[in-house]
This record gives sequence, structure tokens and C-alpha cells, in this order.
Amino acid sequence: MKPSLFKGEFFVPVRRAYPYMLLVLVACLMYLPNYSFAHGVAVGDQGYIQEISGINFFPYVYLGAKHMVSGYDHILFLFGVIFFLYRLPHVAIYVSLFAIGHSSTLLLGVFADIKANAYIIDAIIGISVIYKALDNLGAWQRWFGVQPNTKVATLIFGLFHGFGLATKIQEFEIAQDGLLVNLIAFNIGVEIGQIIALTGVLIVMGFWRRNPGFLRHAYHANVLLMSAGFMLFGYQLTGYFVA
Repeated sequence: MKPSLFKGEFFVPVRRAYPYMLLVLVACLMYLPNYSFAHGVAVGDQGYIQEISGINFFPYVYLGAKHMVSGYDHILFLFGVIFFLYRLPHVAIYVSLFAIGHSSTLLLGVFADIKANAYIIDAIIGISVIYKALDNLGAWQRWFGVQPNTKVATLIFGLFHGFGLATKIQEFEIAQDGLLVNLIAFNIGVEIGQIIALTGVLIVMGFWRRNPGFLRHAYHANVLLMSAGFMLFGYQLTGYFVA
């Protein structure tokens, strides 16, 4: 069971986290306006997707991997998910649940042409980051005396993450010829990118956890994660009312 960062020797007064929160807020203000959607697709990739037709397995694998590696919303959520997972089998279980959710709604959303407002979906993705940060901080147990099922939550939020990308892909005039195979290839690329991103995160986390001050710093890290989630949520909600 992960330690509660709210109490005992691991508690750090909230006011000491203010500089860290300010730092992430400034960074988000500089970064997010250029990527209104967490699932934005590069202009060059958009043009390529719209121009090609038929089965293009390996190009779509590449595009899927590129999206996952550069998808900050995915990385933020997965960072929170694995934060207190110390064994690789546990990491594999949670990542697999996320992948099942992500892949199923991406395929279903695009192939069945299920429409949804992209701003709302991405706002929910922001909530997923906030949820996981609060979970890591022990907030649910402290505030409500309950612990949500983390596996179920990971699967459910994975569904929204996949649907978020589906809403963006639907905006492009993708050829129906070879669509299913191309989407499967894209999903394979997403999983490859996920492995690459997680490998880097796990290596860094492995060294960080050896530091005696890891649990003290864990509080600040999750406050930063929560702040990023609020910024993502705020930008998408603003976009929904302004657009």
C-alpha cells in the first residue's frame, strides 16, 4: 500500500509547494496555448493522413508511436499511475488496462464514427490527471475514508484517453479504404510509443526512489501533477465556452 503523503513524517505544508505550483502554472501557460488539444496532431501529419489511401501499415505504426511519445496528457496520467508501483508485474497490469481502454475507444470512435465534443473529452482527461495525483496524495482516504478501485479507474480513464484522439482523427478526411487495418497499425504504434515513454520514466523513477528524500519530494511531484491537470482541464473548458 502506498504511503499517505498527507500525514505523519511525510506531510509537507501546502505553502511550501506554492513555488512549485507557480512554476508548473507558468510552464503550462507558455506551452498549452500552442496545443489547444491534448491530442493535437502535427500539421505535417494531418496533411499526410488526408493524402494517403489504402493500407499503410508501417506509416500508421510510426504515427501512433509518435503520438504517444509526444502526448503529454498520456504521459502525465501514466506517470501518476506508476508513481507508487515498484514491481514490473504491477506496472504491466495497470499499463495493460490503460492500453485496453485507449485502444478500444480509439477503434470504436473512429470506425463507428461516434461523435463527441473534443473539448469536453480533453477536459475529462485533465480530470484523470487530477484524480491520480489526489489518489497518490492519499486524498480520497483522508477526505472520504474510501479508496477508489485504481484498476477500474485506470481502465475507465483509458477509455476517455482513446476517445480523445478519436475525436481529433474524425476531423480529418481519412480514406475509408484500409481504415480498419490502419487504425490497428496506429494502435500498435501507440503501444510501442507507450513502452518507449514508460521505459524512460521508469529508469528515472528507479534512480529517484533510491534517494532517501523520495517520499518528501513525492508530495511536491504530485502537487505539480495535479496543477498540470487543472491547467489542462481549465484550457479545455475555456475552449468549450469560447469556441
